[in-house]
Amino acid sequence: SNFRPVKRIQDAIKVFYKVSKVIPSRFLLIGDGPERYKMENLCRELGIWEKVSFLGKQEAVEELLAISDLFLLPSETESFGLAALEAFACGVPVVSSNAGGIPEVNLNGVTGFTSTVGDIEGMANNCLKILESEESLQKFREAAFNQAKKYSLSSILPKYENYYEQIIKKSVY
Repeated sequence: SNFRPVKRIQDAIKVFYKVSKVIPSRFLLIGDGPERYKMENLCRELGIWEKVSFLGKQEAVEELLAISDLFLLPSETESFGLAALEAFACGVPVVSSNAGGIPEVNLNGVTGFTSTVGDIEGMANNCLKILESEESLQKFREAAFNQAKKYSLSSILPKYENYYEQIIKKSVY
């Protein structure tokens, strides 16, 4: 992510802090930006610095997603939720805010969970629901991957073609 206030990286760190008290965990932060220094300091203040890796910008994000159990997306605004869809394509459930277009992609209680922007406690509890058992995690993983398939080129392209054909027919007459 781009470490800017709108991405609410501090919320993700605080959610991880709460989750890591219950489940031994590691937190990978991908991206960079003007808030990085503040976020590194927050990790030190919370005493979780050794559990958090700031990886900077990455080219092969799918490789990192492939080793992840969960993806956090606490953004204040998102137009669509492409990052969530990328996580789903790797079979990774998402705990996100319910901002913008994210709920269209992240189906609450199915592919992960959505919470009100800034609801750190709710997001942490949702993470724990997914991670509470291997069966729960697997259920969410399968649903996430199936959701990603709905956005494949072979699924989406015919819908766009049909839409454009309808528009052209209307404009011709």
